[in-house]
Amino acid sequence: MKIKYNRVSHVSQSGNRFTEDNDTYDLVIMDKVSGSVSFKDRVGGKKVVELVENGSLETLVSEEFSRLGRNTGDVIRTLEWLDENKVNVIIRNLGLQSRPNGQKNPIWKMISSVMSSLYEMELENIKERTSVGLQVYIQNGGKLGRPVGSNQSEHDFLQKETTQKVLFYLKKGKTVRDISHKLGCSNSTVIKTKKLAIKHQLINTDKKSEPSKFKFFH
Repeated sequence: MKIKYNRVSHVSQSGNRFTEDNDTYDLVIMDKVSGSVSFKDRVGGKKVVELVENGSLETLVSEEFSRLGRNTGDVIRTLEWLDENKVNVIIRNLGLQSRPNGQKNPIWKMISSVMSSLYEMELENIKERTSVGLQVYIQNGGKLGRPVGSNQSEHDFLQKETTQKVLFYLKKGKTVRDISHKLGCSNSTVIKTKKLAIKHQLINTDKKSEPSKFKFFH
């Protein structure tokens, strides 16, 4: 089999740039995951491993080395493993093959090592620029997190439909886990509701007594 392996870093990316490749493949695999994730731990990567192990994969095509990963060590280990299994890897942007005509390319290992190192350095530079950009933003008065005024008031939170349902089951003495499972909400939502309900005396902490009726003090 001849397959094409594509990867984008975020689920929001469409991968449309790969459509310029008009070659014919038996299968095209698309991973939407960070390049720092080990190749064999990716959904698409696991599919490649399966094809290699059952002897189906002969040629693996990738646009560039960075699509295989941005961790030099992991990329080199992946390429060596593919070579051990006699899989010909083609890097389209360089026109480079690891095993043209079934024979090892003598310059493959050197170029693949250098290019993988460069892509890892590029990733580190991106991280550094992002970090510096955030520091400059904060130094100039910028603030991270929710915009000022966007925090939901306790009153508004308690009036939400989901919160009201949580309150209903809390008054019946149901556990956090039971309520979370029944309503499909997070444990933290139930816990927050419970704390506010106790704070505003919306529920009685004494299970033997009748729960108080809903009321909110402004």
